[in-house]
Amino acid sequence: MIGRLATAAQAGLLIMQTHCMNLSEATELVEAAFRKVSVPVESARSVASALVAAEAEGQVGHGFSRVEDYVAQVVSGKVVADASVSVAHAATTSLLIDAGNGFAYPALDAAIQAGAELAQEHGSATMAIYRSHHCGALSVQVEKLAQKGLVAMMVANAPAAMAPWGAKSAVFGTNPIAFAAPRDNKPPLVIDLSLSRVARGKVMNAKKAGSSIPEGWALDQDGKPTTDPEAALEGTMVPIGEAKGTALALMVEILAALMTGAAKSAEASSFFSADGPPPNVGQYLIALKPSDNVGFASRLEDLLQHIESLDGARLPGQRRLAAMAKAREQGIDVPVRYIEAIRNIIDGQF
Repeated sequence: MIGRLATAAQAGLLIMQTHCMNLSEATELVEAAFRKVSVPVESARSVASALVAAEAEGQVGHGFSRVEDYVAQVVSGKVVADASVSVAHAATTSLLIDAGNGFAYPALDAAIQAGAELAQEHGSATMAIYRSHHCGALSVQVEKLAQKGLVAMMVANAPAAMAPWGAKSAVFGTNPIAFAAPRDNKPPLVIDLSLSRVARGKVMNAKKAGSSIPEGWALDQDGKPTTDPEAALEGTMVPIGEAKGTALALMVEILAALMTGAAKSAEASSFFSADGPPPNVGQYLIALKPSDNVGFASRLEDLLQHIESLDGARLPGQRRLAAMAKAREQGIDVPVRYIEAIRNIIDGQF
């Protein structure tokens, strides 16, 4: 696999030369880049695992394309390389996690470990994370809770990129929502969606690839549709469901920023730039233990099987599962320019 070259269309954008890597070597390569800039080994491994997992499930805007930006932010001090994560009890089943202005992933690891234990004991748990950073593919995180037998929901705010419906000024981030439920002898049901029509990382990926974006993804600063990724990044993202999308974004903002004590989206600095202070965004997770008394597992299967039996219907997350299976068996096709950039970092050229 390691020597195979191919071409792949990244999110319908510019066709780029790629190099196939298995998941283990991809994770080792990314981890080495973060170790080079003095990120401790456990944190470097946590970040690398999350980025490679996102790439493997097809969320390329949250994968290898983020490494250069992350490293630049470590070098500038915007991300604290050796941040210490602290977990405190706000109440019996409520955790407050301080990410220390470091990467989100070590804080999420700590939150999920402690929150799962609480939910198993008490039936539910909430995990509020603040002083955090870009958290990538939320699907990766809620799936971990579902694999422990828990129903999970996660929301996150992000730097402002989406205007309230009818306005031109960004107030909300793309503010994603994810949900997961355990299934007997099957992979968990996982649902992950950005509240913008597409994740903003895809626009940044297009800019790096030197490609245009489809009309309908974003608006420029004047509120007009654009296919120019630079104009899109200076403007706003189009919400899903028009006014309904921004109403949901407001709900996420309240949970992820106000319930955690994190910065509001309009106050958070960019995930893409090394300039400015730490973004201090928030993530909020809920874990619920299904009751054995209500027949949750069998009733869930009945519901999902009914959906699958309908002509033209499919369950959410099926493309994700297929992509993950292919990645495990065949590896992932990573753009060569990203691999070269990572190797330059490892060689000290940054």
